[in-house]
Amino acid sequence: MDREICIFQEFLTDDHKARIRAAAEAAGFVPHFFTPDQMEEAKACVQHCEVLYAHSPELLRSAPATLKWYCCSFAGVDPYCKDESIFAAPDCLLTNSAGAYGVTISEHLIMVILMLMRRMPEYADVVARRGWSNQLPVRSIQGSHFTVLGTGDIGSTFARKVKLLGAASVTGVNRSGRTPGDVFDRVLPISRLDEALPDAHVLVMALPGTPETIGILSRERIALLPADAFVVNVGRGSAIDQPALVEALDTGRIAGAALDVMTPEPLPADDPLWTARNLVLTPHVAGNMSLGYTCDRTVDMFCEDLARYAAGEPLAHLVDRKRGY
Repeated sequence: MDREICIFQEFLTDDHKARIRAAAEAAGFVPHFFTPDQMEEAKACVQHCEVLYAHSPELLRSAPATLKWYCCSFAGVDPYCKDESIFAAPDCLLTNSAGAYGVTISEHLIMVILMLMRRMPEYADVVARRGWSNQLPVRSIQGSHFTVLGTGDIGSTFARKVKLLGAASVTGVNRSGRTPGDVFDRVLPISRLDEALPDAHVLVMALPGTPETIGILSRERIALLPADAFVVNVGRGSAIDQPALVEALDTGRIAGAALDVMTPEPLPADDPLWTARNLVLTPHVAGNMSLGYTCDRTVDMFCEDLARYAAGEPLAHLVDRKRGY
């Protein structure tokens, strides 16, 4: 009897499909491909599949207990860790694509940080009014101090790039206070986060959505930031006390912010974030599947783990469902 894989993705090219077919054949599997407009067909297929490669809580919830492995094409898997009932079998393996997004999200971070430092929100307003004011003082990444909350692929890739642009220092903050390599000037445990805030010209947040990260940037911690600080969040909106951040922006308590994630999403039309002072908002676009490299790497990671799965080896991108990453 054939071992089967249900693949439910919108970004796959013919080349991606060929790579998956080759990997599946080598591993002894038959792949079945579906796009988002084929949900019912995918639900029927997954009933007899051992592996599911997708990003769809709805499709996963329809899978039977015979599903052994769910590979998520996104890095963030909090929707699959908050509710145990989403898996019919409690021992179903969960992997993600953390490691595929460092390039695109770090470039987004640099873009919005430069927008804030070079006063683009204000100059956009000048141009919209057909004005001609060009003397706003600007700042530089060179010589600035960065604190990066979350030292995984995204945080580490960003730290490496921003140091090449002349950052004076990059402090990483994570659960353990340790990180492999030497990309950070220092790494502090989350219990010492308050020490890293008063000197941060830019606070970058790249945290997963877990119970421990909810509200981690509280009103009290926002108050620890210097007046010239920027807050940039590409992790999860739940990590920030949003009303406190809006207040800090509107009163000039901090210099500005850039949010790619917020709570809720989509943001309601009457939410105060829309009119907050010196805020760059983007609709959760820092990652996505819009960069070719990200798509290629995600497919490669799935194919690599498929070979390991077929060989009975540990999966490289296994998620601890209790920890959420």
